[in-house]
Amino acid sequence: MSIGFVVTLLRNSIFQTLILAAPVLLVAMTIGLIISIFQATTSIQDQSLTFVPKIMAIFMTLGLVGAWMLNSLMNYTVTLFELIPSMAG
Repeated sequence: MSIGFVVTLLRNSIFQTLILAAPVLLVAMTIGLIISIFQATTSIQDQSLTFVPKIMAIFMTLGLVGAWMLNSLMNYTVTLFELIPSMAG
């Protein structure tokens, strides 16, 4: 197992993590920004106003893209298991 193989493996794992986390993080960031603008314009500073819509949007996003995320993670895991023999020698 060479250094290049390890670097490629780490790069692919970081990329996979970013791809899987991106939809949820982007939705949470967008909803948080919208709510922050709403709070700034109306001077309403209720904590539940930020938490409840954001958690609902995250759950909806997970419901919509959860199957794709799981499928992508399963494919990556299968690829890693197929690479195990090349790691041993």
